[in-house]
This record gives sequence, C-alpha cells and structure tokens, in this order.
Amino acid sequence: MRRAPVGLKGDKGSLTTGALAAHSSVVSTLARPKLPNIPEFSAEESLDELRTLATSAGAQVVGEFLQRRDRPDPATLIGRGKLEEIAGAAASVSADLILFDHDLSASQQRNIEKVVETRVIDRTQLILDIFARHARTREGQLQVELAQLEYLLPRLAGRGVEMSQLGGGIGTRGPGETQLETDRRKIYRRIRHVKQQLENVRRTRAQQRQRRESVPVATVALVGYTNAGKSTLFNALTQAAVLESPKMFATLDPTIRGVTLPSRRKVLLSDTVGFIRNLPHTLVSAFRATLEEVQRAALIVQVSDASSPLSVEQDAPVELVLQELEADKKPRIQVMNKIDLLPALQRESLRDDARTVHISAVKGIGLSALLERIDEMIEEDRVSRVHLRVPQKEGKALALLQARARIYSRQYKDGMVEFEAEAPESVVRRVREWLVK
Repeated sequence: MRRAPVGLKGDKGSLTTGALAAHSSVVSTLARPKLPNIPEFSAEESLDELRTLATSAGAQVVGEFLQRRDRPDPATLIGRGKLEEIAGAAASVSADLILFDHDLSASQQRNIEKVVETRVIDRTQLILDIFARHARTREGQLQVELAQLEYLLPRLAGRGVEMSQLGGGIGTRGPGETQLETDRRKIYRRIRHVKQQLENVRRTRAQQRQRRESVPVATVALVGYTNAGKSTLFNALTQAAVLESPKMFATLDPTIRGVTLPSRRKVLLSDTVGFIRNLPHTLVSAFRATLEEVQRAALIVQVSDASSPLSVEQDAPVELVLQELEADKKPRIQVMNKIDLLPALQRESLRDDARTVHISAVKGIGLSALLERIDEMIEEDRVSRVHLRVPQKEGKALALLQARARIYSRQYKDGMVEFEAEAPESVVRRVREWLVK
C-alpha cells in the first residue's frame, strides 16, 4: 500500500505547508496560531512527527512537500494549485490515502477529495486509528469508539456510499466503522449506549479506587509525551511486562502495579496513555475514565526524553493536558529519561535537583535516586523513627517489622528483641503496644 504525507505549519495567519508522499497516503500538517510562552515545533519538526505518526499507523512515506502561505484556504486549506500538485504526486506513486496533520472540517475534507480523487483523513482521524490499533481491553475499545463516533458524526453528510464499506488501512480501524452507514439518529443512540457503558466502567474504577484508598497506599501516575519511555520505566520499577515499543501510543490501556519504596512503604504506580501536541479533545474526553488515575494521584512523575532536541516543545502539550485535567498543581517530579543516548560529557554534566531526576530506564541508571525522591515526596503513611521492644514469641510482629520497616539496630535480651527502626505509620499502629517511650 502506498502512502504520502503533506505538512502545513502556521503562525498568526501565515502558513508553511509541508507534504510527504508515501505509499497509500499523502500527509499534510498545519499548526495552530502561536500561543504565548508555549514552545512550538518548527515546520520540519512538525513534519517529522507526522511522519512518525504515519509510520506507527502502517504508512510507507515516499515523498514530501512544503508550502508557505499567508493564510489557510477556508475551502481546501492549502489552495487548489498545491492540491493539484499533490494529486499528481499521489497518482504517480499510486497513493490511495492523503493524511493532513490538521483538523479538517467536513466540507474541507469533501472539497479536497474532489480535487485529489483520493480518500483524505486528518490528524485526529490518524491518531484515532492508532488508538484503535492498540486498544486491547473492552474499556479501551469503548473509549476509542466513542471518540471515533463523536469525530465522525458531523462528517456523515455526503459520505454514505464510502462509509458503507467495511474498510481496511489507515483511518478505517476500530469498532465504530461498521456503523457509519447508519443515520444520525442511530449514531446518537450508539453514542449514548457507549457513554453508559463507560459510566459503568467509571463506577467500577471508583469502587476499586475506594477500596485502594481505604488503606494508606498512595498512587503515583506516570505521564509524558508519547514515546518518552514511560512503559520502559514502569517495567523497570515494577518488573511488569507492559509492552515497550518505539511506536507512538503503544500503551493505551492503563496498568497499575505495586512498588516498594526505600522506606519499605508501598505505593501504586500507574502507567497512562502518552500525550501529544494538539491531542484531539474528543480523545481527552473519551479517555477521562482512564485519565482519572492521573487526577486522583498523590504524585505525578512526568517523563521526558532527555535525548530529544524537542524535549521542551514536547513538555508543553503535556502541561496543557494536565491543566485540562486540573492536575497541574499536584506534586510533581520531572524525570529526564534516556540519558544513555547523550554524549558522555553531556551526561556527566547533568545534576539532579529537588524536582528533577536524570535516569535511563533501559540501563537502570538513576532508578534508586528516583525511588528515594518519590519516597521523600509521598505524604501518605509517613515514616517515623521508633524504638521498640518486642517479645521473641511475637513472630507476626517481628516478620512485619522485617518486611515493612527499615531496621538500624537489633538486640536480643531476656526474651525480647529491641529495635531502632524507621517504619510507616500503618506499621507503627500495629506494633504500638511495644513502643518504648
């Protein structure tokens, strides 16, 4: 299959247009007007990310285009002349799909397809396709279907014949596509049904969270730009087997595992879906049940790719999503991952501080320092220094202290065991009868 991407980049009305030609798709990108104090991708960087997204969806890119315009065309986004050029390029490589890295209105999408005589999808639909590919659990499939239906609802007009086909390839995956030949009433009914099912998921999660919160175990949420190494870090800290992949959005369904901190306290670590610039609002809304783990977390660990020249630009959309979730004020640790990919001199110059830890999840570098920092910032089940005198016959209490306390000294005398230890409040409460004042 042949795919080709085209890219557009804009700033305050100006527009830089780029395009990639590839087997089965031509891709196009357009940036939003620049926001104050928010780093932006350049046209080339935007096109690089689009190429990565297309590759993650199975595209084979075979060509690129760039164009600078004063303003986007309201009818076709990039103007008829450039469209005809792209149409010729797509025809020359037998492309059957054109991808735009910008949200297209229903009319823009139809107008472009009339000119290029090839199926067209935009950035949102491309991301939805990748999400549909990676959804494994019923919850993930429901969330993707809801986002697909809400995206496609205003685009039903004039597309009945095309959408009645059970498609294959980029932009056609997911549980929602076989329903696209139905009218708006049936689509609305399906949306209501999916929302009800997701509400049931939310209630189940709330009950699970309530049970977890009945014991003093804090939740730590991993967040970050897609492909920053969150799942690799999650596996390194928990010895889990979550899928690690260089492809974007490899992790879609949330995973929670327990981690023991240096103080012997336990926390729950949550691996969440990666963020991306201009993340479709329908996805943030549809995945709210999943992202509630971030909202309820006691601590957020934000993972960034230290080896990427776009690290600052990638952190900006993560901050925007956290603001939308009202989680931007939570305690946070910035983790700069992949330092093993940096030159040796640069790596040696890195210094941790109160809010930043440098690590390599793949090589295991800095993980102990990260756990220590998490331990310092978790307020739940605080640790205190205690002096205990426990009878030797109290095997359960002794085993509890051995497993859950940090023991500094131990002496055996007259059938008793004297301890100097640091222990969480939950442990101290269980052995308080043996506390020495």
